[in-house]
Amino acid sequence: MPAFAADALAQTTPAAGSAPTELAGSLFQMLAGLAVVIALLLGCLWLIRRLAAPRGSAAAAIEVLGAAAVGPRERVVLVRLGEQLLVLGVAPGSVTRLHEMKAEDLPLAARHGAQPPSSGPTRNFSAWLGQAMKRQAAEQHVTERGDAR
Repeated sequence: MPAFAADALAQTTPAAGSAPTELAGSLFQMLAGLAVVIALLLGCLWLIRRLAAPRGSAAAAIEVLGAAAVGPRERVVLVRLGEQLLVLGVAPGSVTRLHEMKAEDLPLAARHGAQPPSSGPTRNFSAWLGQAMKRQAAEQHVTERGDAR
């Protein structure tokens, strides 16, 4: 019986010269699989970027002029859509139009994207929004007075 066990053991152990070739084959197979996975990831990334890019003339007509955070996940955003300016409230899962105005209602400095050097973009936008709302309320008050006469 011991001779039979020694023969079986000799048949199952690989020869000393085949170990490096098996290691090289396994390493090549692993690296080839890794290259395929990386290529698939890069292809998916390219496809996502291509599909997510805005297309057409509508994408060129929309311009975000400014934004201000009003909560951890909520923002007020000023958007130019052609000649109209929209003030939008943006929250997870919803976009609400808060106000609509004409481009000439926008202050000259904000119209050209200029900001005072001492204030950040959020402070400038917040101040502009407050001024625009006061100006609109004053214009509306004058219009209502004229209609009452």
